[in-house]
Amino acid sequence: MQRREILLTAGSLALGTSAWAQGAPIPSTIKYVVPFPPGGLTDVMARIAANRLADALKVTVVVENKAGASAQIGAEQVAKGSSDGSQILAITLAHAANVTLFPQARYDLLKDLTPVALLAGSPMLIVVPANSPIKDFAGLVEASKARMLNVGSSGNGTPPHLTMALFNELNKTEMAHVPYRGGAPSMTDLIGGQLDVIFSNFPESVAHVKGGKLRALAFCSATRNPQMPNVPTTAEVGMPGLLVENWTAAMVQARTPAGVVDRYSRELIKVMFTDEVEERAQTLGFRPNPQGVDQFGAFLRAEVARWSRIIKTAKITVT
Repeated sequence: MQRREILLTAGSLALGTSAWAQGAPIPSTIKYVVPFPPGGLTDVMARIAANRLADALKVTVVVENKAGASAQIGAEQVAKGSSDGSQILAITLAHAANVTLFPQARYDLLKDLTPVALLAGSPMLIVVPANSPIKDFAGLVEASKARMLNVGSSGNGTPPHLTMALFNELNKTEMAHVPYRGGAPSMTDLIGGQLDVIFSNFPESVAHVKGGKLRALAFCSATRNPQMPNVPTTAEVGMPGLLVENWTAAMVQARTPAGVVDRYSRELIKVMFTDEVEERAQTLGFRPNPQGVDQFGAFLRAEVARWSRIIKTAKITVT
């Protein structure tokens, strides 16, 4: 996954061939734009989706990584690009939060882009050092009210930071936020005892939990995770409002023909319903949750509103 882009072709179909969706032509070559570096969770899921999309539509799909500016560079490329469906954008919870975090952004998520499909979500996992005196979620609540805890994150306004802010709001506490440049260095300091807790992206902490370096307190989810069936959910331990998933989804340029959007949506949903992809997604820490255009659109608007309120209440800013 070190190459900047992977070319995915469908069988023996020639590159110049186009498919049709309800009267609207599907481009013979599609860029699946991932606004993050290669190898990350969003990138991996996008490559799975792109591969299957290429097979289903019998076209060429190119996965292109356009990282930078808190995932805004790739998003702007698609938002300001062609409206023929030749670009699909992979988005995450970060894009919903960016609407509020970056009010001067050069594109409007809800106006310049249109929903295609929600694919899956990865619930946040609350972790502490293995030797921490905090033994469970109730202990975390008690400790957060008794003293100032140091909470690491992968940066200001990232999902771990936002989850911490939501915990503070629900628990009526205040924690000391310690932002890092990415999840890996924050995990290193948590294992080393320089931090008390992280509301982590599951893939960043799972190996450390299974390796005995970290203790998992709870998933920020309503259902238990099959990879760690003994770890309770926040719904089970008394804080059902602390539900946070770092989801992944697809959007296209807002003026893309409805027939193309609908075809992409249908095929991406089919991808997530296959046993092979569902199993692969769960291995990566995702909970498959495919939603079509209308349902995902409503979900996205709700996420933008939800995180806007939390960001403003917690006075979260990015520098």
